[in-house]
Amino acid sequence: MESHQATKLDVSGTAKAVISCFQKLGVSFDLNEVNLVRDPEEQLAIVGVPEEHLAGHAFHNYHLTSPDETVSFEFQHNVCGRSIYAEGTVDAAMFLHTRSGADKKLYDMIDVLREGNMR
Repeated sequence: MESHQATKLDVSGTAKAVISCFQKLGVSFDLNEVNLVRDPEEQLAIVGVPEEHLAGHAFHNYHLTSPDETVSFEFQHNVCGRSIYAEGTVDAAMFLHTRSGADKKLYDMIDVLREGNMR
């Protein structure tokens, strides 16, 4: 299940990345199985998004069950607000600034995180 503000239309990049990791581990999971929760009333009642963060949040819940349904695994990560995204953008810009003239020309946030110089 994925909950974002009502204006978000598709599955987030974060959810896609986590699902890709699960798939690499052998989990059969299709992006079409993602339950997108965009209705603010459902976000409050079902997902538990704090009301003050309805306009900017990212709640992700992953539930995996073994084929015989005797084992389950749940993974959850929640973001309230948007400041962390702004901070990540600044970190990425600073990372790119130190790379001017480098051979590699395409980076992603994993490269920024691996560097470990976030503020």
